[in-house]
Amino acid sequence: MPLSRHRLRPSALVASVPDAGLTALSGHAHGDAHGDDPHLGLAHDLAVMSQQQQRRRALGLLAGVAGLGALPLIGCGGGGSDDSSTSSSSGSSSGSSGSGSSGSGSTSTGSTSCSVIPEETAGPYPGDGSNSTSSGVVNALALSGIVRSDIRSSIGTASGTADGVPLTITLTLVNAASSCADLAGYAIYLWHCDRLGRYSLYSTGITGENYLRGVQVTGSDGTVTFTTIFPGCYSGRMPHMHFEVYRSASTATSYSNKLKTSQIAFPTDVCSSVYALSTYSSSLTNFNQISFATDNIFSDGYSTQLATVTGSTTAGYAATLTVGISA
Repeated sequence: MPLSRHRLRPSALVASVPDAGLTALSGHAHGDAHGDDPHLGLAHDLAVMSQQQQRRRALGLLAGVAGLGALPLIGCGGGGSDDSSTSSSSGSSSGSSGSGSSGSGSTSTGSTSCSVIPEETAGPYPGDGSNSTSSGVVNALALSGIVRSDIRSSIGTASGTADGVPLTITLTLVNAASSCADLAGYAIYLWHCDRLGRYSLYSTGITGENYLRGVQVTGSDGTVTFTTIFPGCYSGRMPHMHFEVYRSASTATSYSNKLKTSQIAFPTDVCSSVYALSTYSSSLTNFNQISFATDNIFSDGYSTQLATVTGSTTAGYAATLTVGISA
C-alpha cells in the first residue's frame, strides 16, 4: 500500500506500534483469564524478553520523533501535485510602465516564462460555435479560408477590411510539462476587436464581417505568426486578444475540441502611444479609465500573458509571447 503525504502525530505512532510486550507481561504477572498456569517455561520467558527489547527500541524511536515534531511521510512520485507542469517560475505580475512616445520605436518587454498560461474566458464574441446571435450559431472556424496568417480582411462572401496600426504577433507554443519543448502541428485560433472596440460577426454594423479572426498551425519551432492591427480598448477591459489552442487544424472546427483558452495583454506604454492617435481616440478615453488592477481578467496576475512588443506607431509593431500548456 503506497504511503500517503500526511503528517503522523507521535500519539498515532504509539498506537501503530504492536503492544505484544505489554500483553505478554500482563499475562505473566496476573495469569491468563482462563486460569491456566502463568509459569509457561523458559521458551516463553525468552520470547517475552525479546518482545520487551522490541518495545524499548520502538519507544526510543518515538522519543526521537517527538523531538522533531510531526513526521512527514513522503508518498511515491514526489511531493508535487498532478498540475506541477511548470518548467520555470513565472515572472512578476507588474506590467510594463516605461515611457512611450508616438513613433519612438521603444521596446517593452513582457514575460518569457514557459509556465502554463492561465485559462481564461473566451468572452461573449468567440465565434467558435459556442454561442449564437439572431442569425444562428456563430462559428468562424467553419469558414473556408479561416486558416490564414493575415487576418485583417474578411473572407468568403464578406469583403471588409479592418484598418489600424499594423501589428504582427508571433506566438510560440511550448510544453511546460516537458522542459518547454516546442509543440509542432497544433492549431491556434486568434481573434480580437477592431480599433473601435467592435467584434466581427457580433457587433452592430459588422455582423456580416469576419475579419480579425484566423487559425494558424504551429511549425517545427512551435510558432505561428498573425498579421493584424493593434486592438482598440473598449469600456471595462484592458486591451487584449483572445486565443484557443487545438491539437491540430483538423480539430480546430468547434470549441468542443479546444485544449486551452486564454488572453494576451499588452504593455501600457505601447497602448498609450497607439491610443494617442486620432484614429483610436475613443480607445484613449476607455484606456484612461481602466488598469490591470481593475480589469476583471488580468487583476489576478498577467505576467505570463503580457506580450513583448517592439516598434512604433509609424512603422507598426511586432509582438511575441511564449504560450505554455501542459501537453
